[in-house]
Amino acid sequence: MRNVPIAFIYSRLFIGVFLFSVSFLHWQHFNMLAIVLFTMGLLSDILDGIVARRLGISTQKLRRLDSSVDQIFWCLIAAAAFVQCPGFFYHNYIQLSILLAVEALTYVVSFMKFKKEVATHAISSKIWVLLLFATLVQVMAVCNSSIIFQLCFYVGIITRLEIICILFILKAWANDVPSVYHAIQLRRGKAIKRNKLFNG
Repeated sequence: MRNVPIAFIYSRLFIGVFLFSVSFLHWQHFNMLAIVLFTMGLLSDILDGIVARRLGISTQKLRRLDSSVDQIFWCLIAAAAFVQCPGFFYHNYIQLSILLAVEALTYVVSFMKFKKEVATHAISSKIWVLLLFATLVQVMAVCNSSIIFQLCFYVGIITRLEIICILFILKAWANDVPSVYHAIQLRRGKAIKRNKLFNG
């Protein structure tokens, strides 16, 4: 049972690599396959942390692995969507570039300050992940997204800025910091309460 969270994490890596690889084949029913596997990947992302906490093995090392694999997984899914529907990405390249730049900035700040990757797993970021999921599913289904993508873009910018604020506030690197408020509490040396299902 202790290997279940790790299996969930690496299953996302496999799904990402597989979908990106087969996206070049332009299968007739690729979009349906991609949506099903993508959904399974998202579910594994939700379950790995819950199971790890239930088993009492939600270590810093595991959370860092989870964050690193998450980044690879989402990049591979986005790349697969690009191969299938490049028009959407070309049409929205300015907003996508801004979003990627702000995302990259969170890692730059984290590595410069703590020499470690981001693993805050903020609650607001989980909301953004759902919007990102909805956007990519819509792109995979119809090669377009308008309202959902706009929501995804602005919420993404706000949540990335929150992560940067959390990183600046923290005195020492920490994983599973639900919000700026919790970061302030940690900076003051106070214990914080985390949700057992979603963040610690």
